[in-house]
Amino acid sequence: MRGLTAAAGPPGVPARCRAHATPVARLEWRPGDPVAVGQTSADLVEFFLREHGLPVSDLGAAESGVDLRHGPGDVCGAALYVSAAAGATLAGASPGRPTPVPEVPEIAAIVYAHSEYSFTQSSDLGSQSAVGPARFALDPWVPSWSEADHAEAVAAVRDAIAVGDVYQVNVVGHSAAAYAGDPVPALARLAGLRGAHYGGLIGGEGWAVACASPETLVRVRAGIAQTRPIKGTAKATEEGRAQLLASAKERAEHIMIVDLERNDLAHVARIGSVRVEELFALKHWGDLWQAESTVTARLRPGVGLAELLRAVCPGGSVTGAPKLAALAQIARLEPVGRGASMGALGWVGRDGLDLGLTIRTVAATPTHLHLWAGGGITWGSDPAAEVAEAAAKAAPIKALLGAA
Repeated sequence: MRGLTAAAGPPGVPARCRAHATPVARLEWRPGDPVAVGQTSADLVEFFLREHGLPVSDLGAAESGVDLRHGPGDVCGAALYVSAAAGATLAGASPGRPTPVPEVPEIAAIVYAHSEYSFTQSSDLGSQSAVGPARFALDPWVPSWSEADHAEAVAAVRDAIAVGDVYQVNVVGHSAAAYAGDPVPALARLAGLRGAHYGGLIGGEGWAVACASPETLVRVRAGIAQTRPIKGTAKATEEGRAQLLASAKERAEHIMIVDLERNDLAHVARIGSVRVEELFALKHWGDLWQAESTVTARLRPGVGLAELLRAVCPGGSVTGAPKLAALAQIARLEPVGRGASMGALGWVGRDGLDLGLTIRTVAATPTHLHLWAGGGITWGSDPAAEVAEAAAKAAPIKALLGAA
């Protein structure tokens, strides 16, 4: 994919720039690509964005009321994508099993400048298909593991909890479906799903990542970092709402992740500044209720993008607690890598950054679409119920992509 229509751009592009944002520079990093001695891929990204005029070296010193006026040729900002495997490596853990989408880089940053004219691009993914780029046909989804294998992984996590290795682990499954035609219109529809705060699309040569995530991994404005972990799911009915509010298991699972996120932000925060602003608030996503909390912290002066990414990636709501122990279980139990899912995708601007967690996310290669879904496992988890919950999360995305 060489480019996207302006209507299907990355999440977070300022409204004034969306029709005029033209990609002018790109960084794609994959394992084996060179990184300076003593540095990480996150340092590489920070340097790249700083070289293109974005203030990412001292996020803690950001001032409110930044003048965002800019004209033709000025940088609007950058789309930033970080995979779950890249995040795990930044955290000092195993990246897990090999990705099923090696075409997609582990890290991508695309700098956009303001064009004087309305800007659109088109995709070349699927352009060689026999049905032509104007049509799209999707084959049945094929999972990377059976429901029985998924349930067995849930049981294995419960065993690990029983012996004290972990308190909670997020277990994720993967499915793939072959397609013909141009997938971009179908991928772009993801942004229209209810509650898709990070609805958008990025891509490169032979790959695309589409996101409909409702979850904030990290947002920084005026030196304040915010994360909004989501954990706890029920059908979007009054009965489902009542069940979620009354569930001791869901609340315990949620609070464990809130504590983990507080700890993550504390690594980059001024002492005593970490706050839980909202706890276990129910929000809609598609036809589901989900429980969300808001945790904030004032960043220390000198905290740059690389240090922030090392602190918060991968997101606690898709790993578990303790984070490194949970990542070890994930690498052991999941049959394929998490690819484009459970990472970060969003916008880095001149007034801060806003990255969503890549749940409800689909990756496209020249031949297949790939989707991941899962949930947090605690001692109180029922394997069959966890398998059903993952299917419920994936169902609206599969239905949307398969619609004519």
